[in-house]
Amino acid sequence: MRWKDIPSGARNYILYHTIVSPFLITWYMLPLYMFMTGYNVLEVGLFFTGAHIASIPLTYLVGKVFDKVALRPGLVIIDVLDGVSLIFYSLAYGPIAPLMLFVGLIVDKIAGIFYPIYQAVERILYPEDRMEEVFAWHMRLPELSQFFGFLFFGYLFGYVFVSPRDFRIGFLLFGLSSVFTVFFILKKLPRLDVKERVPREKISFKIDKEFRIILLVEGLTTLGWMLAPTIVLLNYIVVVLGYTLFEAMIVEASISIGAIMATFISERISRGSGFKAMAVGYLLITLWATIMSLNPPLYMVIIAHFIGRLGDTLAFPFYRSWIFRKIPKDRASSLMASLSSYRKIISLITPAIAGGLAKIQATLPYKASLLLYLLTIIIFIYLHKTKSSILRQTS
Repeated sequence: MRWKDIPSGARNYILYHTIVSPFLITWYMLPLYMFMTGYNVLEVGLFFTGAHIASIPLTYLVGKVFDKVALRPGLVIIDVLDGVSLIFYSLAYGPIAPLMLFVGLIVDKIAGIFYPIYQAVERILYPEDRMEEVFAWHMRLPELSQFFGFLFFGYLFGYVFVSPRDFRIGFLLFGLSSVFTVFFILKKLPRLDVKERVPREKISFKIDKEFRIILLVEGLTTLGWMLAPTIVLLNYIVVVLGYTLFEAMIVEASISIGAIMATFISERISRGSGFKAMAVGYLLITLWATIMSLNPPLYMVIIAHFIGRLGDTLAFPFYRSWIFRKIPKDRASSLMASLSSYRKIISLITPAIAGGLAKIQATLPYKASLLLYLLTIIIFIYLHKTKSSILRQTS
């Protein structure tokens, strides 16, 4: 699918993600800042776990609210809250540093409550009959932007501005950038209000056998990723191997290359092979987890993450399309919010568990992830062989 063939609202939404992607380096800067200021990997994990607890009850309620009102204000709220959280991080100095870090994490998790809005917007803006192809662009352009942005900022904060004070200034500047992204949302994205929704269809949503399988896969993959989060990777690269943020961003650059390559591959895979593509994708993810569990040198860490993201991005458009085919458009935000809440419950204490495992052995979290992804592959192979009724109707 060519870029110009994508509806304008969807194109602008993809461009929005392309703009904000380089700023996601703050997800790496925060745990590294905590390492720099005396926290170990277990303590960082406990911080993140505490913040998770505060956000769970509100997630589903937010989705229900945004079934009735415009979604665009929700995108604005996400950017504003993300900016505020970064400003709190910039104030994390001296005796009040732990308080500012925790408050910033709480604000960030409150922003995360609104993340199901992203999927709701995608469900509405992306053409249903060519969703996998649009998702290829949705992954490709932000990853390309992230590739250059992460290398640039990684070098700056890995070799030029390397003190805790420099990181705090960086948090402040990144936080203020939300002013620009909010302006872009308001000027370039459609209102996405009730009038632009598809009228409520006369169908009822049921938790059938296939959706229960979706919940199982969500649980396994959520645990798989959450047991090997950013803090585990940074702990291994910076604390164990002795490198800097820049080397961590080289790893991220390899991830972006893998994602971009996968988008071109996924465009050439038919819907009828969707479950097979998901199985292959998660097989590559297990290879990533296998390599990382063997205490690899930096060059193998780079290769492993390239392979893992190639698999993840290969599976993503088919996995997201599979979920969307099970969800009516008019209930997209509430049901995606429910899935998000489900993921949050599953991942409630995983940062602390991941930190504890990494404290015992730096690569132990990857061994746990490996087992979970092997189970996921078995499920996708089963689905491909049994040819579910949804797939038969749409192939």
